[in-house]
Amino acid sequence: MIEKSVGILGIGSYVPEKIVTNYDLEKMFDTSDAWIVERTGIRERRVAAEGQASSDLATKAAELALLDAGVKAEEIDLIIVGTVSPDMVFPSVACIVQDNLKAYNAAAFDLTAVCSGFIYGLITGSTFIKSGTYKKVLVIGAETLSKITDWSDRNTAILFGDGAGAVVLGETEPGYGILGAYLGADGAGGDLLKVPAGGSRQPASEKTVAERAHFIHMNGNEVFKFAVKVMGEAANKALENAGMEPKDVTYLVPHQANMRIIQSAAKRLGLPMDKVVVNVDKYGNTSAASIPIALDEGVKSGRIKKGDVVVMVGFGGGLTWGSSVIRWNK
Repeated sequence: MIEKSVGILGIGSYVPEKIVTNYDLEKMFDTSDAWIVERTGIRERRVAAEGQASSDLATKAAELALLDAGVKAEEIDLIIVGTVSPDMVFPSVACIVQDNLKAYNAAAFDLTAVCSGFIYGLITGSTFIKSGTYKKVLVIGAETLSKITDWSDRNTAILFGDGAGAVVLGETEPGYGILGAYLGADGAGGDLLKVPAGGSRQPASEKTVAERAHFIHMNGNEVFKFAVKVMGEAANKALENAGMEPKDVTYLVPHQANMRIIQSAAKRLGLPMDKVVVNVDKYGNTSAASIPIALDEGVKSGRIKKGDVVVMVGFGGGLTWGSSVIRWNK
């Protein structure tokens, strides 16, 4: 039996209206626009409004993806949401989105792979389609990291932003869609990037709140070293699995965490920066949302066209990493 070709039928993204610039952060703690830009490449980020949750952003991105795909909500068989900032412990963001969209024929679940969440969701969703279990899968990366960022901690507050990106997966013509993928994890590095409290290890208490243990804690230097190493390796592994080489790549769409990490990944693949989709300057690190937002901008701007070979690669807490090679089919 010939294996199905699975690709992206439609894509959409959404970011909140509120913009927080580096100059705004200068008023909050000892930092400067020049210092932040030099170290991260970030100039501003979007922040969700009070009462605006991850499911709200996810729903808007999903609606745009469905419209782009020409697919009705009732045609969706499965909704997967990659997030580490869900509305609540349960129900899942995916279930809330299902209700918002009225996609009542769809199964729904969240997965937690932090900034690798979209790639993990993409490969999971495509596997369901290739197996014949489902025909159309909605994959969303959605985050409101501003809600779990310690705005008194300069080291993390400068990095993170909010947003959502979504794709509709389905069968495509042979030779297009997802050609190769690679996922990985190293749980031994879990302490490098985490939200310590709020789970069963440290349930919420006066003590955990006082210790600010419900916010993101990160060992920035170690995460940076890990990211520089793994981004290029993961991209090359996915290309190997696709039977391709870096010279075959039209565009790289990396996780938007830090400009120096992005430049390192491009150098590892031998790609000039004009072949890399970058928007970290506008949105900062939006975790699971960063790759689909960047991919959507690459497509909507007209840069990414039918037949282009696109490599998406990300890394995140866990530690996790993932990459995918797609021949764009739209």
